[in-house]
Amino acid sequence: MAGFISRAKETMRSKRAEQPVVFVLYFVLRALVLVTLVRSAFLGHYEHMMLCVLTLVLLLVPSLIEHTLDIELPDLLESIILLFIFAAEILGEIDAFYIRIPFWDTILHTTWGFLCAGIGFALFDILNRSDSSKIKLTPLYMAVSAAAFSMCIGACWEIFEYLADSFIGVDMQKDTLVQTINTVWLDPTNSNVTIPVRDIVSTQITLASGEVIQIPGGYLDIGIHDSMADLIVNLIGALVFAVIGFAYVKTRDSNSLAARFIPRVRRSRDRKQV
Repeated sequence: MAGFISRAKETMRSKRAEQPVVFVLYFVLRALVLVTLVRSAFLGHYEHMMLCVLTLVLLLVPSLIEHTLDIELPDLLESIILLFIFAAEILGEIDAFYIRIPFWDTILHTTWGFLCAGIGFALFDILNRSDSSKIKLTPLYMAVSAAAFSMCIGACWEIFEYLADSFIGVDMQKDTLVQTINTVWLDPTNSNVTIPVRDIVSTQITLASGEVIQIPGGYLDIGIHDSMADLIVNLIGALVFAVIGFAYVKTRDSNSLAARFIPRVRRSRDRKQV
């Protein structure tokens, strides 16, 4: 723990000197998280307090990655990552933006797909440009691999959500009301025949105690639609960056949009590779 705190302090000192905009954004977000932490303590929302502590740790992760791996995160990329963490944990979970604002989850998953593709692209680009690497990837292969990397991270997150819902009893895979289902479960012949059930206006759940729970509006889908929607928008975000990254590798334009999202090794290491 002492080593972690020491690295964090050293990283923040260098961040203040080299990236003042990111440094200010970090402290503004940290102050907002601390205010939320105090508010949650007064309200007795201890689970929210734990989320605040987790958020404070996550806000340090980008800088610690830079320090540990000796890489540079572009200001725009790091700023978006910090805002993403705050939007997902504080606004999304504690302030219930996932429920209050339509498509909040969709926006975050699309952004996450884009960011993960950028990180994946950077990893392949660093490998590709290293003198010690015997593998030279084409721009197209790098773009496809970056999109695949992003989808892998997205799929792992959906698995985490499923496990959390199953074993912890939360609802990370938000349920969806649907009015039509197609199922072989209702086939009386057990012949794998799909039975359509349409125009569902309400459903009832009868508990073992005899209590009946009425669900107006349709059938309550448990997580499938949410997970598939998350993966689809993750793919869209990943493909968008794959196209941008492909163009960047072709031109190596340091002023291009992709260059603002692709981490790179520090200059001292770059000079050793030239």
